[in-house]
Formats: sequence, C-alpha cells, structure tokens
Amino acid sequence: MVDKNASVLLIYTGGTIGMVENAETGALEPFNFSHLRSNVPEMKRLNFNVETYLFDPPLDSSDISPDNWKEITRVVQDNYTKYDGFVILHGTDTMAYTASAMSLMMENLTKPVIFTGSQLPIGKLRTDGKENLITALEIAADKDSSRYPVAPEVCVYMQNLLMRGNRTTKVNAENFSAFNCPNYPYLAVAGVNIRYEDKYILQPQYNKPVNFYYDLDENVTILKLFPGIKKEMVDAILSVPGLKGVVLETYGSGNAPSDKWFIESLKSAVDKGIVIVNVSQCLSGTVEMFRYEAGQQLAKVGVASGYDITTEAALAKLMILLGEGKTPDEVRRLMEVSLRGELTVR
Repeated sequence: MVDKNASVLLIYTGGTIGMVENAETGALEPFNFSHLRSNVPEMKRLNFNVETYLFDPPLDSSDISPDNWKEITRVVQDNYTKYDGFVILHGTDTMAYTASAMSLMMENLTKPVIFTGSQLPIGKLRTDGKENLITALEIAADKDSSRYPVAPEVCVYMQNLLMRGNRTTKVNAENFSAFNCPNYPYLAVAGVNIRYEDKYILQPQYNKPVNFYYDLDENVTILKLFPGIKKEMVDAILSVPGLKGVVLETYGSGNAPSDKWFIESLKSAVDKGIVIVNVSQCLSGTVEMFRYEAGQQLAKVGVASGYDITTEAALAKLMILLGEGKTPDEVRRLMEVSLRGELTVR
C-alpha cells in the first residue's frame, strides 16, 4: 500500500521522457523539467510528497559514462535519509547499464531506487511516459504491512513490469515493451492493482548500514565472438594497454572456437592478469562451461563463468570489483558469486 506520509525524490537525468519535438526540424531536444511536470498533472493527485532533482544540462543516455553513474549514485546517497524511495528518469538506450552498475555500487540497499523512462516524449498524445512515471512513483512509495518498503532494490519499471535492474536488457527499440529480464521473474506486474512477487525481491538487513562504492576501473571491454573472427582481431583487443577485464560473449551455453590460437590467446591474457568472464550471446539461458568440450577448454585456461548474468551487469561488475583493488583471482572468484542477485549459480 502507498504510504501517505511517504516522500519520494524524482531524479531527472534526461532521456526521451523529458524531450520535446523541434517544430522546425522534427528532432527531439531536451527541455527543462517544468515541461515534464506541466504535462503530468496527475502527479498533483498523488497522495504522498514528490520532490525533484534536475540534472542540468540533461544527460543524453548515449553519452552516459561511469562518471555519470557516480553522479547519480551520489544524489541518492546525499538524500538517502530524507526520502522513502527514489525514481530515476533515464534514457532507455543505456538504462540497463546504469541500473546494473548502481545496483552493484549500493550494498544492502534498504529503499527502492526505480529507473523508468519512455519510448515517446511525455508531451506526445500516445506517450507511455505518464503511466511509467506515475506507477514508478507509487512503487517507490509502497510499504508492506510492517511499514517496510515493498521493493527495496534497484529496479527498472517499464510498460507494466517491475524488473530487477541488474537483470534487465533493452530488447526493442520501437515497442513500449522495451525491456525484459529473460533469466529472472518479474518483481511485480501492474494492472488494476500492482501485484508484487515478494519471494523474488531482495530483502536487506535493516539493522546494517548501506554501503556505497565509487571506485570503478574502466579498463574493461566486451569481446563478441562471431564465425570467422580473426586471430589479429582477438589479439588486438586482448593486448590493449592497461586492459584488466573482458566480457567474452560466447555462443549458446558458453561455447567458443576450439582453434589452438584462440585458446592460447585467452590463456596468455589470463596469465597476464586479465580477468575474462564468459557470458552467453543468447537472451535466455545460462553458461555451462563443462557441458561441451569447447566450454571446458575455456575453464581450463582460467576463464570465469558468468552463468546467466547479462552483458551489462557483467561489465559493471568487473569495473566495480577491479576498482576495489582486488586481485585477478579474487575478481574471477567473485564474478561467479551473486552479490546483488545479478546471477544464478547452477
């Protein structure tokens, strides 16, 4: 139920939801936050307090960087004791990256941090932004019968679905149902009522503090395999100066070419202290490195299993663990452990 005494901080970072159409060019351009509020008079009917924080200038989600993740996290930390929940308006293109990173940058989160946005500007007649915004605000203010937040974790809410932030990925560039979490159940489905699935929602330890992490090491990359990939391409990526972590997007359940040169290239990188994490290119399913010989070879040379983690979450997790100054062995071990519900070990 919504707490009538709740106070929610609405953080506008940018994105389509807060844009307007240029009458001359037809291009979408950022507008000031008063435009958003004036186009959502329903916000005035909410029976709890909503205050706003504006990023000025707004951030284009295509330009989002780890420094921006830190900025947004800092806003949450600085206001953590003042509000019952947070709603972050963010462009959809990189929302899954930011939600994944922030979920790992905040340990033992005790309040909802809900990301939402829209595919159409909120001033458009058919916009999906209004429902996304209003429902995200309600979720951020919702409490259970014991007066604890119903969803105290980093989430993404889009088109009637509440999803764990570090399990989401953008799956459609045009439909309102732009996001999904193929390897984890929905945390809630919004219809006439908001139906929460409590058993899938993380429960913090309320007697312990929230910890925030800001040290991120950006010396990581993604290597996506494809038929015909050349040795020179792989070696060029693995020999980038300062490289410390690689998200290796493999086939199916974690398979890769069995060519001798490929395995030797990975082994050489691992021996140099580069952490390589095996994730599947498939939306659904998990990496099972001992299922086929091709996957077994990766395990033998020290490639870590990402199980069913998303590429977005794997990249963010590498940045954070490496930023903490952990050794390659420690990072490799923790990449195979669920820290914020970002993967399922099988």
